[in-house]
Order: sequence, then structure tokens, then C-alpha cells
Amino acid sequence: MSRIAFSLFISAAVLMSAPLPSQSFPLPPTVAPGAELIEIHSGEPLYEGPVWDPIHGALLFTSCRAEEILCWSPGGSVEVWLADNGGVNGMVMGSDGRLLAAQVMRHGVLAIDLMTREVEVLVSDETWNQPNDVCQSPRGDIYFSDPSWVDHSLSAVYRLSPEGEVTRVISDMAVPNGVIVTRDGRWLIVGDSVDKIWRRYPIAEDGTIGEGELFFDPPTEDRLDPDGMARDAEGNLYLTGRGGVWVVTPDGESLGLIPTPVFCSNVGFGGADGRTMFLTGRGKVFRLQMTVEGG
Repeated sequence: MSRIAFSLFISAAVLMSAPLPSQSFPLPPTVAPGAELIEIHSGEPLYEGPVWDPIHGALLFTSCRAEEILCWSPGGSVEVWLADNGGVNGMVMGSDGRLLAAQVMRHGVLAIDLMTREVEVLVSDETWNQPNDVCQSPRGDIYFSDPSWVDHSLSAVYRLSPEGEVTRVISDMAVPNGVIVTRDGRWLIVGDSVDKIWRRYPIAEDGTIGEGELFFDPPTEDRLDPDGMARDAEGNLYLTGRGGVWVVTPDGESLGLIPTPVFCSNVGFGGADGRTMFLTGRGKVFRLQMTVEGG
């Protein structure tokens, strides 16, 4: 495993950004003092969907192109955990303890048992573009993005209610990518890979979605795509894109930037104490010690 000191790491990130950021940004206070970004795996063109498996104490992440979910153990080994999965991309732990997964190539949303690896198709529709990312609210609603990179008018975010009803809840975003619900369940945050911003949409008590508004647009010229997101136990949000991982408060106030040497596609918390952040991206998977647990 290679260790990248942050002083060198920041320089690498700046060199790989195009165009260069207009100003520098501090590291977020949630990064542990003296922490180093540690590469734990490399190989495929793009990795996604990091989720910690608390039962087996291991990291699950995806290689969408290979249609595989991979498993990294703290000992350093990586093995195929679930093959031929229809191109799973974004994943999140569901409220029932199963893994929720957005299925790109077979146009569905899955629930996967961590013990048996049994797969249940919660919903699928061949008319959808390519379900990309998935999240769940405290009341049990599942929201997933379905971007169209060809015809933006076909892009959407859908809601799967606890009763099994599917509705199109967002259609005003060119290419919705990452999705996450705030810790208090009040807002759905969605990243747009065309406008390169994050928007937020109010969630009503019945799970329906209201009119959206701008949530975060960092003051930098870096235009790397917004992608996956995570939360910590304090409610802060970790937004990948625009130069690395932006850490913002639930109100959209920036706490700083964790720059990455490659495009970062997603983040998730885990580890023995819950205070390790795992970052997936272009050909790499990293870990970083934090001062907070995931939430």
C-alpha cells in the first residue's frame, strides 16, 4: 500500500486539475490531524459505491464495467464478492441491513443480503436509462437517479415508496448523478453532472419531493463532475467532484476540500471504529482517517 503525504498529495491534485482552481482551500476539520491518504487497491478503469460491511468487517465496492462487486479486507486482499450483477454502480446500506444497489445495465434497483448474497430486484424498468445512484430516507423511501447522457430531457430521479410505488420526482436536472438524503430526512441532495452543481429538494412527510434550489457551488474553476456522496454522524455531507471531496454543513456551508490525485467517484465511512473514510475513483481506492464516524 502506498502512502501519500498531504503536502505532496495537494500538489498532485492541483497538477491533475484542468483548469487550475482559482484559489486554495483548507482541509476540513473532520480529517484526522496528520492523516495520510492510503491507496488500498488499483486496477479497473473506475471504481464506485464504497460501503462498509459491518458483519464481516470489510469494504464492498463496485466495478461497473466488469459487473462485479468487490470485497477488500483489512488484511489487504481483494476478491470478487458478487459477479454478473448487471452493472451495479452506486450502493448504500439499507434500513433493513441489506445492501441497496443501482443497476446500470439491467435498469433496476437491488437489495442484496450480506450473509447469503441473495439478490432481490426491488424494481426494474427497461425504459429507464441507467440507474446510477441510490439512497434511503429515515421513513424508508428509496430515491435513485436515472441519468441520460444522450438526451437530457429523459433524465430523472425516482422514488420507490415503502409500499412499492414508483414515481418520477425530479425531472428538472440535466444529468442527475449522486443522490443522498440529509441526516434529518428533510432534504434530498442531488449532483448535476452538466451544470456541475449540487441542488437540494425538500422532502415532505409523505416522501414526496418539492421544488429544488441551489445547495452548493464551490468558488473554483474546477469542473470535474459531481458524483457520489456520504454523511457523517454530525450531519455534514461529503460531496465528490469539482476537485476532490468537498465537506459541507447540512446548510451548504463549506468546511473545506479533500483534494484527490485522480477523479473521485464516491465516498463512504467504515472501519473498526467507523472513522475511516473510503474513496473510490478512476482506477484507485483509498482510505483516510477521520475524526468523526459516518452517519
